[in-house]
Amino acid sequence: MEELDVEPAEISLPGLGQQNRSTGFSWGPGELLLYETDYEIKDEKPPKQSKCPFMYIVSNDEDLYSHVLRKLFNESHSIFVNLQKSEEESSSRTRKAELVQVSKNYRSVLRACMLEMLTLRDSTRDGAQNAKYTEQLSILSAMELCWSLCEILFVEAATAGSLLILLLDWVRAHVSEVENIVQDVLQSESPPQHDRFWDAITGLVLQGRIDEARQLLAKEAAASIETRSMCRALDDLMKKMPVLNSTGSQTLTEFELKWQHWQEVCARHLQEGTFASSPPMETICQVLQGDEETLLMKKDLMATWYHFLVSRLLFTYPTVKPTELHSYAQVCLNLFSASESDPEPLDSILLAAFELDIHQVIKEFSFVSNNWWFVAHLTDLLDHCQLFQTHNLYFGANMREYLLLEYASGLFSHHSLWQLGVDYLDYCPELGRVYLELLIERIPLTTERKALKALRICEQRQMTEQVRSICKTMSMQALRNNRLGSALSWSIRAKDAAFATLISDRFLKDYCERGKFSDLDLIDNLGPAMLLSDRLTFLGKYREFHRLYNEQEFHEAARLLLSLMTARIAPGYFWFSLLLDSLPLLEQQQVIFSSEQTYQLMQCLEDKIAVMPGSVNLQEHQLQDGNTETTKVDMLRLALARNLARAIVKEGTLQA
Repeated sequence: MEELDVEPAEISLPGLGQQNRSTGFSWGPGELLLYETDYEIKDEKPPKQSKCPFMYIVSNDEDLYSHVLRKLFNESHSIFVNLQKSEEESSSRTRKAELVQVSKNYRSVLRACMLEMLTLRDSTRDGAQNAKYTEQLSILSAMELCWSLCEILFVEAATAGSLLILLLDWVRAHVSEVENIVQDVLQSESPPQHDRFWDAITGLVLQGRIDEARQLLAKEAAASIETRSMCRALDDLMKKMPVLNSTGSQTLTEFELKWQHWQEVCARHLQEGTFASSPPMETICQVLQGDEETLLMKKDLMATWYHFLVSRLLFTYPTVKPTELHSYAQVCLNLFSASESDPEPLDSILLAAFELDIHQVIKEFSFVSNNWWFVAHLTDLLDHCQLFQTHNLYFGANMREYLLLEYASGLFSHHSLWQLGVDYLDYCPELGRVYLELLIERIPLTTERKALKALRICEQRQMTEQVRSICKTMSMQALRNNRLGSALSWSIRAKDAAFATLISDRFLKDYCERGKFSDLDLIDNLGPAMLLSDRLTFLGKYREFHRLYNEQEFHEAARLLLSLMTARIAPGYFWFSLLLDSLPLLEQQQVIFSSEQTYQLMQCLEDKIAVMPGSVNLQEHQLQDGNTETTKVDMLRLALARNLARAIVKEGTLQA
């Protein structure tokens, strides 16, 4: 059998489906089993021989088997569960802060996985493995990029003013080219003489890192007397640049008035040629004024169109509203790419986010990702933000529940992550229990520990049928491995009377062959469970007889043995063994059986002789086993006769 990890696309496997043979398949959570069948295609001659001797497991959930991504699944699970358990607060502001923190927690887990994946990629020398780590790292990076943007637009629901502040932080966190340039410049012996000194200052300005840009500019002022006055003028411009703050200490109107005045000062400097003798400083002043051509000219410092978007908004429309973002985003994408081809998948996702179309974001990311982690957790978080109250139907069901069901189903295909899937299904009110009932029966119960975990999950949720199914499966496995004690224990938990009877028979037959019981602790502690079936009751009581005999409680043992024979719950093949068990008691020095009990034993012996197991009479039995049975019967008759005589004498003496 071969196992393949492929993208969900057209599958071409060598030899499969050739030679006019039909292909069979079977779906599983995250997997597809393909195999050839003997079914003949109509109007075709049957093949001489099969050309495909293999079965193929096609899997598209390979992320489940990545060590780093398993860490992502495990750690995000606790965040998800805590979010579901959190109670609604009376204050909407408090609730909003909690949801923002939950979003940050998800992103912190993502970033930790990215760092670990980066370390693995840099440390491996295997080309194929390195490429795989690189691909997974790019997917994680895209997840974190899109999630943080959705956090700004949907979870925090930033308004005009604070929106741009958050977008600047977003760009700084996800575009590292400028930081690399700045580090190269600062690490040189003479930063002002570095080839990319002015690129570093311009890049810092484009990211709104004005204070850092001023500090770098001061190095130029200190190094060159000729440009010192221009440096001071440019520094003064950057120093006086109006900055929005998140405290709300100034209104948007006040900020816009200051902004317009500052922009006029920038324009006047350009008109007067203040920086004419220093093209780099003039370029920075044009950037501050928001000149579109200059911004486009410096797009190599911005690396991405969304960096270009945020930088453009910073110097042209810092009070942009969320509803206005989409028009600016599309224009910036067109200007930046200069290509008429369709946008890349990541670009489409970001455009959908800027359009505030969360459904399209989820749809687009579902296409590019090979697991459901991102869309399931993001949708759940946004549902707690009450963003789907008016859009509760999607693909015929609640979108949140649909995605959680898909994600949980994928987890169930993994040998250990399935336990996480249980909690996700618990919080799917419509179909979660139905999915759980179906999926938990497909879990391979390879060990008793795993079976006990599944059993505990089912018992906690009162899933009676699944509890019985798990117990019966484990009981059958134990019985096939000749572990009778374990098999009996599982059958008792399943409350399966028929199977308990079967295993009890195996215990009794094993006793007949070996002359002793195995798993005595289990049999001795059956308790009320022995009432599950007559055969199990007999097994428990028969073991109790042996215990009483070993403790020399002969009278109690005799009464119990006689009751077992007269109750007729013993299997036919075991009747003779019960009669033979009475021999040691009949031969005791003291009289154990009374005359009445002895008559009952005699009657049991005659009944046994008359009806042998399987309707075989005593004469036929003698032909098979020689004189063994005859000898035993004679011994029993003699012992019974002696005991009867002793009992009559004793009882007569007592009466006298």
